[in-house]
Amino acid sequence: MRRSGPPQSGPAQELIDSGFALENADAPFLHEGLNLADIAHVLDLLRREIVPAPAARDLLRLLLEVQQVAVEDFPYDPEFGEPYNSRERFFVGRLGKVAGWLHAGRPRREAARIALRIHVRGQLLELVDEVVRFARDTTALAARHVDTLMPDQTYLQQAQPSTFAHYVLSFAYPAMRDAHRLLDEYDDINRSPAGAGCVNGTRLLDDRTFVAAALGFDEVIEHTRDAMWQIDGLIHVLASAASLLSTQSKLAEDLEIWSSSEFDFVDLADAYTRSSILMPQKRNPYSLSIVRGASGVLIGRLTGFLAVAKSPSARSDNLIFAYGEVPRALDLAIRVTRLMAGVVRTLDVNVDQMARGLDAGYTQATDLSEYIVENCGVDYRSAYEVVGRTVREASQRGIPGRHITGAMLDEAAIAETGQPLGLTAADLSTALDPRVIIESRKGTGGAASTAVRSMIGQCERSADDLSRAVERRRQGLDQAVKRLLEQARTTADLVKEPEDPDD
Repeated sequence: MRRSGPPQSGPAQELIDSGFALENADAPFLHEGLNLADIAHVLDLLRREIVPAPAARDLLRLLLEVQQVAVEDFPYDPEFGEPYNSRERFFVGRLGKVAGWLHAGRPRREAARIALRIHVRGQLLELVDEVVRFARDTTALAARHVDTLMPDQTYLQQAQPSTFAHYVLSFAYPAMRDAHRLLDEYDDINRSPAGAGCVNGTRLLDDRTFVAAALGFDEVIEHTRDAMWQIDGLIHVLASAASLLSTQSKLAEDLEIWSSSEFDFVDLADAYTRSSILMPQKRNPYSLSIVRGASGVLIGRLTGFLAVAKSPSARSDNLIFAYGEVPRALDLAIRVTRLMAGVVRTLDVNVDQMARGLDAGYTQATDLSEYIVENCGVDYRSAYEVVGRTVREASQRGIPGRHITGAMLDEAAIAETGQPLGLTAADLSTALDPRVIIESRKGTGGAASTAVRSMIGQCERSADDLSRAVERRRQGLDQAVKRLLEQARTTADLVKEPEDPDD
């Protein structure tokens, strides 16, 4: 017959080194949540009269003691298995068989599932806080540069005249969209798997709402098997974190290029740079390299977790790695978002150099083509070809875009279409002056100063809304934990000592 039952020997050293050691390395992420989950579980068992009152008292007193112990001071040891095994060994060592009541109606991994959600939900709120700070710093930078002209770029080539304010706001919007997604994912993570048993629930805990409410969860996860083994929410958390850092990486790469001597559009504050050991003239934008690299790391964590998660259902490897991968990814996202906010907050924009970059190019070409369409009755493709020929010849002659004349356009039109456009004496300033061009973009989301200031106000309000949403959720969690610990302390003190039969 096939052997069944728990193993009778200890784990192989190879298993300890490659498995349990990795799991114990994740204990810092789970420690607080494991304590809270155990306390709520004992209170639930007590109210159902499943655990004897004296045993509940002893357990609660010990759990409240452990709740005050820092994770580095608790005897987590991979020799005994995963973190929960170390906890069980500690509890048995202090309370003997009484510790066994913690298993009533609950597999060991249920506590870890709860603990992961408790830790991740706190990280999500912290990350949204950092996104709000980044968005506010970005918006404040934009407010200082509403009138700072610059050549906006696509493919790193000059495209159209714009302002630095309009450019930099384009990073506040996606960051705040990711913040809203992270809050949605918080609401998904903040659902309780407690009482799910292993797959189909438990006869001992038919009402799963008590533990959920005690731990600050908004609701229970309906299906017990899904509650114990679901990972899609964690995938979405990683995806949103990767998306957030991808946005910051785009900005970081632009700033790295623009801080070069070749562009000299921006300067990073000294605190966000690093010197070269060999070359004394170097002032490297080191912080931007961290942002760009971290973005790649999070993409890797997301991809790696997806690779792990494609296994058959109800497999521990799905979540064994999640206990470390998800918190570490969120911790990196928090640190990097905080870093990028500092870069933006202290960034020095070289206003005159940006304007010179605009004057030297041909960002007016699109507006010049549209001017011809409006005033000469020519289709856009023909206008495009005339302006394209004019720009090519002007660049060969060293004439910047601002100094293109109607005569040059007529000359190009004759070459392209066989007849002039009648622009030789025309005033082209509305199509050639970058500031006039920018101020013509008054539509929603445009680069005109009125439109940009409107977006600045919108971003400020959105950041305030996000901040309030975080605070509401954080207060709810803090109040739930406070009530839980107060109930545990009160219960531990009020449960009477068993009477001595000899008295």
